[in-house]
Amino acid sequence: MEAALSTGTGTQTSDAPVPQPGTPAFANAIEQALATFFATRRPTVERLGPIFVEAADTLEQFVLRGGKRTRPAFAWTGWLGAGGDPQGPEAATVLSACASLELVQACALIHDDIIDSSHTRRRFPTVHVDFGQRHRDRGWGGDAAHFGTSVAILLGDLALAWADDVVHAAGLSPAALGRFAPVWAEMRTEVLGGQLLDVSGEAGADESVESALRISRYKTAAYTVERPLHLGAAIAAGSPELIEAYRTFGAAIGIAFQLRDDLLGVFGDPVVTGKPSGDDLREGKRTVLLAEALRLADASDPTAATLLRRSIGSDLDAEALRRLRVLLTELGAVDSVERRIAELTDVGLSAIEASSATPMAKERLRAMALSATERSA
Repeated sequence: MEAALSTGTGTQTSDAPVPQPGTPAFANAIEQALATFFATRRPTVERLGPIFVEAADTLEQFVLRGGKRTRPAFAWTGWLGAGGDPQGPEAATVLSACASLELVQACALIHDDIIDSSHTRRRFPTVHVDFGQRHRDRGWGGDAAHFGTSVAILLGDLALAWADDVVHAAGLSPAALGRFAPVWAEMRTEVLGGQLLDVSGEAGADESVESALRISRYKTAAYTVERPLHLGAAIAAGSPELIEAYRTFGAAIGIAFQLRDDLLGVFGDPVVTGKPSGDDLREGKRTVLLAEALRLADASDPTAATLLRRSIGSDLDAEALRRLRVLLTELGAVDSVERRIAELTDVGLSAIEASSATPMAKERLRAMALSATERSA
């Protein structure tokens, strides 16, 4: 594998120093690694014909269309914290491996938008909506919506397959790849399992806070913070104690990140978040925010509990959404979630502070944790 990569078929970037995570320059470095990878796929894609070229181009645009590159940033920082040298000869290879997480994210988002029947993502039409419209514009036969969904499923699958290709093309040493692979496998299973827990939770109307937290852990936290840090540490042969600290930090901060996302999904400004406000309530998503509201309402206000259960999962207009926002606030659910975010953030920061991570990595992880949990988008 490594011999082949030396001929230029891999995705390694230049020998220039990698910028600090969380900066536009770091995001650009990740995007360059991904753009280089997409270019290596083009000969194969073109052999399959114009429709596949069009679909692959759409996936490339979806992946490269902005974003903070949070997951690669945590993986890169995990590697640094375990002793990785950003000026060393392995840096470009590690950066390419970290970039693979953006394709896992693309798979999750494309499929999630289908499951949630979402119409926009980052202020653009979702992939299934986009291809449904292309079908209609061309006057093709059959059901346009079904066509769009079918293409989006396949593109999500392609993103996950190409994530593997990025890892194997990056040029990790056999030893590093051997440490990386089992963590990578666990992460992929967790994110798919978390999605299934989410779907099942909605269908079965599981209202417990415990269920909502489990979904947050495996659908979001595991592949957003916890496993990316673990992957970075695995590449650098980090100690079991450091990996445990990373996982404690990652689970806590990752769940807090999702809880913030839950609040933004109800109270956020669509212009800032890129998603319609209130969609979680319209879809009946079993978030911690909703679970806390139902728990509090059952204990103190049966009328409010009935209203919540009758309203979620329905086509809420602006006024109905406003009333639910007021209700969630008055019940104390918003304050409860804010307290939980603060508590989880403290747990995560304490774990990383007591760890053997390098001082620079600790500083970066503290800043990244606060950015993830205090964000407005």
